[in-house]
Amino acid sequence: MLDQKMRAAILVLHEKGRSRRSIARALKVSRGTVKDVIASGSEQVPLIARPQLADAWREEILTQHASCGGNLVRVHEELTNKGAQLSYPALTAFCRRHGIGYEPPKPPGRYYFAPGEEMQHDTSPHWPKIGGVLRKAQTASVVLCFSRMFFFQLYPSFTRFECKVFLTEAFEYFECVAGRCMIDNTHVVVLKGSGAEMVPVPEMAAFGERYGFQFRAHEIGDADRSARVEGLFHFIENNFLAGRDFRDWRHLNAEARTWCDKKNAAFSNKLHASRRELFAAERPHLKPLPIWVPEVYVLHHRIVDAEGYVNVRTHRYSVPYVLIGRQLEVRETKCRIEVFDGPRMVAAHDRVLDGCDVRVTDPAHRPPRGQGRPKQAPPPEEDSLLKAEPSLAPYVAALKKHASGRGTLALRRLLKLLRDYPRASFLAAVRQAERYGLYDLDRLERMVLREIAHEYFVLPDSSQEHNDE
Repeated sequence: MLDQKMRAAILVLHEKGRSRRSIARALKVSRGTVKDVIASGSEQVPLIARPQLADAWREEILTQHASCGGNLVRVHEELTNKGAQLSYPALTAFCRRHGIGYEPPKPPGRYYFAPGEEMQHDTSPHWPKIGGVLRKAQTASVVLCFSRMFFFQLYPSFTRFECKVFLTEAFEYFECVAGRCMIDNTHVVVLKGSGAEMVPVPEMAAFGERYGFQFRAHEIGDADRSARVEGLFHFIENNFLAGRDFRDWRHLNAEARTWCDKKNAAFSNKLHASRRELFAAERPHLKPLPIWVPEVYVLHHRIVDAEGYVNVRTHRYSVPYVLIGRQLEVRETKCRIEVFDGPRMVAAHDRVLDGCDVRVTDPAHRPPRGQGRPKQAPPPEEDSLLKAEPSLAPYVAALKKHASGRGTLALRRLLKLLRDYPRASFLAAVRQAERYGLYDLDRLERMVLREIAHEYFVLPDSSQEHNDE
């Protein structure tokens, strides 16, 4: 079939008075074809209407398409049951030509990002091989939209804590941040709403303010808006994870960082440069990091159990045995578990990422074998009390007689009162309690508070103030 250019040439030569034979010889086509084109008088290529097997079943196809919910496999089954000699590819081609349940694809848009304008963050599940076993992991990644510089890490789970840990590492890797962070509508960041109406969780909004950027979410169903980071996951799955085996999670993320360095420095045919080179041009437009950023941690409050451990996410970490029964503050960071007694750190362990009910024990937290405290020796709380205030010896001795067992809990409570309250008010209350034979520590604490109120909150005499005036 002649194309539109050839048909136009035939008509032009005919208008110039050329014969059909000369036109056919010059254009190397048959005289019959030249005759048909001249007879049509149009350069438009005519449509060829060929009969189709599905034409006779058009109405039945429309009916079955509606009743089967648009499932062409079911439509084909119903047509076959009714006697139609029609293959499945012929049915799908017919529906495509006539627009039955089919819309032509729309061309995707193109987003332009100025240097330093936006970075995109998202997560995706993957299955890395760790210790020879496939493990489910959440891959978190960040991409700078202008230079395509990227960074990613993998985690057993991805909560708000891991999100802040990851973003902190990513910003330290880039040594700067963009002014806007585009995310999907994840519950880790989103408090309510979606798209332009998204409101971030106050905790995450404060995290962004610390670095000087704001979270933004794309509209639901508009995945192309975050295509910079979405396309990276396919690259990670089919390049970084393919054929690799890792010892543990720390080895996995160390290799991921090394792979990021390698790929960011490699030349990209699509970008016509390396990501590092484009990042050098983008960096002056990015925001610098604060001069100091506190370490990201989750705060827990735990009571030391009878074996001298605190429990964090099903794992148990040892603390000094003298703190059994005390409530301590536990800070969970990315790699460490730190235990504080007030402002003082009393224990620190490497954080366990795998397994369940793993015990981490520091030998220094246990009494020396064969050198335990004799049963008749005074408890350590008594030693601490008498060293801090020797005048408490008579009251301590009487308290042990009135307390159950060896009086360890009562002595521990008395030691806490001594440490928490002003020394003068505490000793005055103890002297008064000893005079009247009072050994109820709740009542003793009320007496201490009464002494403090008399000493620190004395109201001036109104008559005295009047005289002074």
